[in-house]
Amino acid sequence: MIEVRDLVKRYGGHTAVDHLSFTVPDGQIFGFLGPNGAGKSTTMNLMTGYLGPTEGDVSVDGHSIQKEPGRVKQSIGYLPEIPPLYPDMGVEEYLAFAAELKKVPKRERRDQTDQVMEMTGLFPVRERLIRNLSKGYKQRVGLAQALLGSPKVLILDEPTVGLDPKQIIEIRSLIRSLAKDHTVILSSHILSEIQEMCDHLLIIHHGRKVAAGSPAELERELAGDSSLEVTVKGDAAKALSLLGALPGVMSVEARPCPEEGAAAFRLKQSPDCDARESLFQACAGAGLPILELRRDRMTLEDIFLRLTSDDALSPAPADDGPDTENPGGSPKAAPSDGPREEDED
Repeated sequence: MIEVRDLVKRYGGHTAVDHLSFTVPDGQIFGFLGPNGAGKSTTMNLMTGYLGPTEGDVSVDGHSIQKEPGRVKQSIGYLPEIPPLYPDMGVEEYLAFAAELKKVPKRERRDQTDQVMEMTGLFPVRERLIRNLSKGYKQRVGLAQALLGSPKVLILDEPTVGLDPKQIIEIRSLIRSLAKDHTVILSSHILSEIQEMCDHLLIIHHGRKVAAGSPAELERELAGDSSLEVTVKGDAAKALSLLGALPGVMSVEARPCPEEGAAAFRLKQSPDCDARESLFQACAGAGLPILELRRDRMTLEDIFLRLTSDDALSPAPADDGPDTENPGGSPKAAPSDGPREEDED
């Protein structure tokens, strides 16, 4: 289990992460959400030990990142938003180098590099220079290096950013398969991706937690009064009176209806009530055929916008701190202007 306790990161007088606490149980795909500048990347860098906290601590299986950083880092594979790649290296060469950096025993390096290349579909390009790979294959190489050392936890920061639809589908499928053997913490701005893949969500804003739970739990907790949209055929006044008398219906509002001889209404019902069955029976008994009936449900996008609105929360803006593209301080080879092979799709 991963436990983040009262985590704080300040840069001078600026607070990027503000007393953040949460836990991630083993075996989950954990979604990490927030607008740009919310502190997501800073939090991920704190969790992986690339940055040191101002206050608080992170533990993995009871081991503190501050007291036992080496042991915790061995348990975590990290894919930053911009993968830490060396473009002048070949794929297999780079993975062997990364395995050495991660102190994978020499006798196991070849087997591990072969295993992660097979898992990520890199065998067809194993001899190619990283600079000549497409964005999708570069993401795969970054994910492969995160898998070296058999970490229990994978932290993936925007793993599908910049990919085409086919590559996104492939990376999502790969992440789902990895979740069978790893705990995955996934940050993404694609809300449909998070909703589809994640068991649990954490939403932060200005470095602070504003909500946590499964997508279904957040919908139930934040939806407030649930509503029904109904269109019936027949007399509008009769329908209004009938619908207002239904048990659990708090109010009925007439809505514009372009269909001749029909009337549309919006019903607010109490949170613990579902009036659809009684509505159907009442309308059938009164000779008012239902032409349309649907629930007005809050989407993850609605929840996200509501929770990250500065009308709801308005401390001083937070960003993700200084540039963390290369937090470990490792040198990066500069791209050359040399000839380029055709990209792999």
